[in-house]
Amino acid sequence: MTDSTPTRMPAAFFGHGSPMNALDDNRYTQAWRAFGRSVPRPRAILVVSAHWYIGATAVTAMPRPRTIHDFFGFPQPLFDVDYPAPGLPELADEVSDIVEPTWVGADIDSWGIDHGTWSVLVHAFPDADIPVVQLSLNAMKPLDYHLDLGAKLAPLRDSGVLIVGSGNTVHNLAGANPHLPDEGYDWAQRFDDEAKALMLDDPAGVGRLDAHRDFDTAVPTPDHFLPLLYLAGLADAGRSDGATTDVLIEGCAYGSLSMTAYTLDLPCPGAGDGSTPAAELPADVPADGSNT
Repeated sequence: MTDSTPTRMPAAFFGHGSPMNALDDNRYTQAWRAFGRSVPRPRAILVVSAHWYIGATAVTAMPRPRTIHDFFGFPQPLFDVDYPAPGLPELADEVSDIVEPTWVGADIDSWGIDHGTWSVLVHAFPDADIPVVQLSLNAMKPLDYHLDLGAKLAPLRDSGVLIVGSGNTVHNLAGANPHLPDEGYDWAQRFDDEAKALMLDDPAGVGRLDAHRDFDTAVPTPDHFLPLLYLAGLADAGRSDGATTDVLIEGCAYGSLSMTAYTLDLPCPGAGDGSTPAAELPADVPADGSNT
């Protein structure tokens, strides 16, 4: 992480995969660490995580958010992980003001920092000394709502806020195959490739991926796909100012998960050069019962 404060913070989307990536050293976690070393130090990190998927749009507003272990069937060391980053309650008001007339609630006690957030941040920002705030995914809203809300958040980048989406472009746990740790099924690769083409050349088009022939298989539930729309919205909002989207690292895991990650206005050459596959899925619980 660099000490200089830019006029505009970058942004990113991470394919977070199994929470075991928090404890693992592989090509994806290496890329996350490379990102953390490259990004200027933020005032705060605003994370849109697949794992806070509720019937409202809300922002965490507690001074000391708890570390949430929202998964099943993993070894005890994963449940022992603590990510004690502070919150930034005043950022809730900033978000609410920026996105008006969209309503955003302030959550002062029910959520915290879930594994979609901390499994990445333990690598990117291991000191846990930067305030972390989460923005929920409103399960009642269509794709365009999330794309537009991402675009509305763009002014936060000019006030030192790093905006991060954490999910998986392709996320079909029922189809996960533990014997394919570094591969994707044809349909998964096809959908991931189309998403990549749009992110790089027409980010607003990501909001139309529900028309893709593989969408229903790649995105059986929207929760892990929606965080990508926030970076797509930011990228589209920044196009008039020359914003550029880059692939941080790409690939699939276990046949039916995309681990592809993107950065906005922060190229990280060489970040995806590793060869070790993503962390394992739980052995004793079906993948679709683990809340990965």
